[in-house]
Amino acid sequence: MEKSRRRHRLAFSLLFGVWLPCCFAQTTPPPTATPSPSPAPSPTPSPQPQTERLKFRLAGYPRKHNEGRVEIFYKGEWGTICDDDFSLANANVLCRQLGFVSATGWTHSAKYGKGQGKIWLDNVLCNGGEKSIENCKSRGWGNSDCTHDEDAGVVCKDERIPGFVDSNVIDAQVDENRVEEVRLRPVVVMAKRKLPVTEGVVEVKYKDGWAQICDVGWTIKNTRVVCGMLGFPHERKVNKNFYKLYLERQKNHFHLHSVSCLGTEVHLAACPLEFTKPNSTSACAGGMPAVVSCMPGPQYTQNSALKKKMKTSSNVRLKGGAKLGEGRVEVLKNSEWGTVCDDRWSLQSASVVCRELGFGSAKEALTGARMGQGMGPIYMNEVKCLGQEKSIWNCPFKNITAEDCQHTEDAAVRCNVPYMGLENSIRTTGGRTRYEGRVEVMGSDSNGTQSWGLICGEGWGTKEAMVVCRQMGLGYANHGLQETWYWDSSNVTEMVMSGVKCTGSEMSLSQCQHHKTVSCQKAAAKFAAGVICSETASDLVLNAPLVQQTVYIEDRPLHMLYCAAEEDCLSKSAAKANWPYGHRRLLRFSSQIHNIGRSDFRPKAGRHSWVWHACHGHYHSMDIFTHYDLMNANGSKVAEGHKASFCLEDTDCQEGVSKRYECANFGDQGITVGCWDLYRHDIDCQWIDITDVKPGNYILQIVINPNYEVAESDFTNNAMKCNCKYDGHRIWLHNCHIGDAFSEEAERRFEKYPGQLNNQIS
Repeated sequence: MEKSRRRHRLAFSLLFGVWLPCCFAQTTPPPTATPSPSPAPSPTPSPQPQTERLKFRLAGYPRKHNEGRVEIFYKGEWGTICDDDFSLANANVLCRQLGFVSATGWTHSAKYGKGQGKIWLDNVLCNGGEKSIENCKSRGWGNSDCTHDEDAGVVCKDERIPGFVDSNVIDAQVDENRVEEVRLRPVVVMAKRKLPVTEGVVEVKYKDGWAQICDVGWTIKNTRVVCGMLGFPHERKVNKNFYKLYLERQKNHFHLHSVSCLGTEVHLAACPLEFTKPNSTSACAGGMPAVVSCMPGPQYTQNSALKKKMKTSSNVRLKGGAKLGEGRVEVLKNSEWGTVCDDRWSLQSASVVCRELGFGSAKEALTGARMGQGMGPIYMNEVKCLGQEKSIWNCPFKNITAEDCQHTEDAAVRCNVPYMGLENSIRTTGGRTRYEGRVEVMGSDSNGTQSWGLICGEGWGTKEAMVVCRQMGLGYANHGLQETWYWDSSNVTEMVMSGVKCTGSEMSLSQCQHHKTVSCQKAAAKFAAGVICSETASDLVLNAPLVQQTVYIEDRPLHMLYCAAEEDCLSKSAAKANWPYGHRRLLRFSSQIHNIGRSDFRPKAGRHSWVWHACHGHYHSMDIFTHYDLMNANGSKVAEGHKASFCLEDTDCQEGVSKRYECANFGDQGITVGCWDLYRHDIDCQWIDITDVKPGNYILQIVINPNYEVAESDFTNNAMKCNCKYDGHRIWLHNCHIGDAFSEEAERRFEKYPGQLNNQIS
């Protein structure tokens, strides 16, 4: 790890009283200056007049136009920047120099491939406001102890600086011999009508059209790379004779003469390629256009019998992504799910994960908890897959200690997935941006004519909105709206869909339940369904071990429970008690609710509709924030479910994160990313009334945001369960865990819990 390597250097230098070059930062001198041999650190940047203008470019593959390996042209030579000490502040400075408004991220470990030549800068430390990277502190021009395995990259916001004349985005290959887009052109009539396209002629984008690849020397390894790019985990042999007769009659234009992939590449551009010479007479002597056949994963297989035979990994999963094929990587060990640290996380390792889950190769290997932070153990660090492994568990990796990694370093992936065309049958209208509006779907009338229509807003909610936002490729759902009169800008007025009910995991609305015949009581267009989508979302998780550690029973006198009764925190039998005499038996525990997502958790209701609770002296911003339930083995409630509503605030935060929300003085309510809201066991209503519960074995269940009132990136981790034994006098909890933290087998064992045989909790 780079961090530990630098710590060792520093310790060595201090031990021997010697300042090593890596232990100080200096201002990067301008290109005309000679790097100073003096080891004394320069306290403040002091740029001199620049006579040689620096040039910058984004290079590497695969990438979009606004991302890539950063290369600098200095002293007549292109070179790279080392990722040591690299930060978002550095990326912001570089993106602005490239003509973009800001940076959205940065990459390490040569994510866009290794550069060549010089490594011009190392240990760069920018504040973020510098006009040029040369004004930031660094070790000086050409002074580096890195290899090109550590080349840094940036991801810039896809928005140009107004009036920026010189684009300054220069590709590493300025000729037209490069491969970016690849497609499969189906030849068989039936294949043309179905999506995804799994078999056909391989074509590459060339100028304004598409060109073919000569299949002389074509191997199954080439096919594997093409299939991976197009979202397919496996390749299969193709019947060339079937295609030969057809393709011989076609006019073909060969752009690529030879392709020699190893099979581990994530993009055809990363393979050794030979391009056809312009005036070549026989571009593909003895060959024909390359044809491939790919095998889709079970999520994209229409044949149900074939789908049953296909198996994806049961000990690797993706969590927290907005759409299928992306998310935080989690692996299963000892029946409990944990995360992967992002040190040396690469496209090859990410591709192994993608393929074992039924997707293609990796489009992006994301670092820095870009898909939210996990909870629980971190199992792997410095994963080094070669690309051909069947599972990430077959790759070399390091077991880690708590000092090595935090959940802020959780690795994630975006996989290549097959093109399904789902976004073509849905749209939003009337919104201020493409992320919001009234939902319109493509349907067919009795004559078979397609026209756009509306969705009835009755029963429409967050889970339905999640599916719409996913189908349109717009991220997560912020809100599902049942009235859209303020977005009335379309001529479409007819309701074509009603009674929509989604689980939230569907790829498109057509996979959700809905009425066969449209039935909508409020059929006016103003009551049509709408959505507001967002690129980020919150994600709430309960601290399960804390519940287990803090549980106890209290017999509380009735004269101390008037306020709690007013807040409806006691079971119904309390109303028949002889107030103020007697007591209620309360199961008490602490709740610590973390926001591990990528945006703040904010109540749906505006502060004008918050309810003042005089007993507790603050406003409640949500009617029901959690459910507290005690259930028997059959899932029936044995204690009346207490529906808790709270004032939401930041009790405490991770290091480096500031509190933003507090309940006092009618303050803003919410939970900041990286913070948590703590409800101690000793505050009012932080309990379940178990006065009427008989001794026995039970399950304690706590569900956060049970009505999906506020959108989250992942609702599967909102429930927490514990095994519970009550002997009439004392209570024990164990096996407390988040709803999706255990393996399926461990969850079944949990449900069959026979009860504690003694009072010893192991």
